[in-house]
Amino acid sequence: MRYLSVSDTAKKWNVSERSVRNYCAQGRVSGAFLIGKTWKIPENSQKPERASKRKEQSLTLLDILREQKRSKYPGGIYHKTQIELTYNSNHIEGSRLTHDQTRYIFETNTVGVAGEVLNVDDVIETANHFRCIDEIIESAKTALSEKLVKKLHQILKSGTSDSRKDWFAVGDYKKLPNEVGGRSTTLPKEVAARMKSLLEEYNAKGEKTLEDILDFHVKFERIHPFQDGNGRIGRLIMFRECLKYDIVPFIIEDNLKLFYYRGLEEWDREKGYLRDTCLTAQDKYKSYLDYFGIAY
Repeated sequence: MRYLSVSDTAKKWNVSERSVRNYCAQGRVSGAFLIGKTWKIPENSQKPERASKRKEQSLTLLDILREQKRSKYPGGIYHKTQIELTYNSNHIEGSRLTHDQTRYIFETNTVGVAGEVLNVDDVIETANHFRCIDEIIESAKTALSEKLVKKLHQILKSGTSDSRKDWFAVGDYKKLPNEVGGRSTTLPKEVAARMKSLLEEYNAKGEKTLEDILDFHVKFERIHPFQDGNGRIGRLIMFRECLKYDIVPFIIEDNLKLFYYRGLEEWDREKGYLRDTCLTAQDKYKSYLDYFGIAY
């Protein structure tokens, strides 16, 4: 099959090159794919039907993620988000998989190893994290609930070595006390009540701001409701809530890890540390949206 460039397709359809890129990034051009930063568009592709201007303006990032997820569209913002969020969030928690290995698992559902020994839990939790992202995309319009929080933990930890330990509760709150960074967290017997109170307080706020989402995250991490996986669940929730309230989401990358930890620690005294770290991460995600021609 012969493929056209964005420029040639724009002339053929009598639209701007930006419009062509937007159509491709939104998964509306059947068979289009990226090679590096260049779109390849089948010669026989039909120009997508143009929605009304009002409808186009109402298309959100969440809409695009859902569409690309359902169509299994490769090379778009859904693809990028799955790999970047999974790699970075797992890496912060000690996963030894490389970025390329994470991408390979997502793209092929296989593990390619040459002369290496991989930790089985790293592989399982990577595949599970992809499913968690699917869950937050599909559930983003619903209220944040205890049931959803536990479901994310159930998905993340299913099939891991932790799931075979009698004292480890998969998809339920912790049974044993734990610390994080030398700091005490909520005792197991108090977790259910604290989580209920936190969710009620958060949901009562109505339309959420970025600061509301960060405040919830800090309080969630201090409760540390699960035996393990709290950081990843917390960051998934932040991403979900940004999608729900049409706030540009963000991914905490490994180079921001120490600033992120400081922000969590200092939140009560100085909210700017965490807020600025997340705004820096948000700027990086905006660069992805710019590349794919997605408005924000």
